[in-house]
Amino acid sequence: MPIHPTAIIHPEAKIAGDAEIGPYVCIEGPAEIASGCVLLPHAILAGHVRLGKNTRIGYGAVIGAPSQHLSFPPDHAGEVVIGDSNTIRELCTIHRSTAPGGATRMGDHNYLMAGTHLAHDVHLGDHVTIANNALLGGHVHVADRVFIGGGCVFHQHIRVGRLAIAQGASAFSKDIPPFTLAAERNTVAGLNAVGLRRAGLDAGQRQEIKDAFKLLYKSGLNTAQALAAADELEWGAEAREFFDFVRAAKKRGICDLLETSRPSGFAEGE
Repeated sequence: MPIHPTAIIHPEAKIAGDAEIGPYVCIEGPAEIASGCVLLPHAILAGHVRLGKNTRIGYGAVIGAPSQHLSFPPDHAGEVVIGDSNTIRELCTIHRSTAPGGATRMGDHNYLMAGTHLAHDVHLGDHVTIANNALLGGHVHVADRVFIGGGCVFHQHIRVGRLAIAQGASAFSKDIPPFTLAAERNTVAGLNAVGLRRAGLDAGQRQEIKDAFKLLYKSGLNTAQALAAADELEWGAEAREFFDFVRAAKKRGICDLLETSRPSGFAEGE
C-alpha cells in the first residue's frame, strides 16, 4: 500500500490497496478511500468521508471538517460523500453535513479549482466545474454541467440549474435557472449558448430553450403569468425542465434579467 510513512491514518479508515497517501496527510476519522484515489501532501480528511474511485485530493485540502454553523458542536454527526473521478485542487474546503445521517455530496467527474469552499449540506451533480475561490453556502444545490467562475459567492439554500454558467466575481442569493448565463448580483444576462452546443443540444432544442427564456424574461409578464402562459403551450423536455425549475423556486425567487449591457466575454446566444 503506497502510504507515506509521515501520514497519520485513523485505525478505522478503509483504504484501497492502490490508493496513494502522500506525505503528512492526516486521516482523522473512519474514512473510506476507494481504488485509484490520490491524496497529495498535507491533505486532511476529518470525520466520516467517503471518496469514490479515482478521486484526487490536492495539497492542503480539508475534507469533512465541522460546519461553520454556531448551532452545531464540532463533533456533530454528518459526513461528506464524494463520487468517482473528481479532482479537488489545493486548499479546497468541504464541510460535513449538519444533519445526523446527512451528507455534503458530490457526484462524478467534478473539478474544483484551488480555494473552492463547499459548506455543509451542499450537493453537486456531475461534471461541475468551479473556478478558484468560489464560495458555496450551506444547502446550495448545483445541477449537472454547471460552470462557476472564480470568486463567485452563493447564499445558502439556493439552487443552480443544469448547464448554467456564472460569471466570475458575481454574487447570488436567488436561484439561477438552467441553461442561463448568470452575472453580477442576482441577474441573468441570457443563455449559456456555448455550453448548450457543447452539451450536444441540437438547433431545435436550443431554439425552444430560447423561446422559454423569452417568455419568462422578455414578454412583459411577471413570473406567475409567464408560468401560466407556458402551461398553455407544448414544450420539449428542456423547456419543461426550465419552467419546472422556476415553478419550484422558494421565497427568494429566481434571478432577474440584467437590464444593462452584457458582461464582457460572454455571448447571449440570441
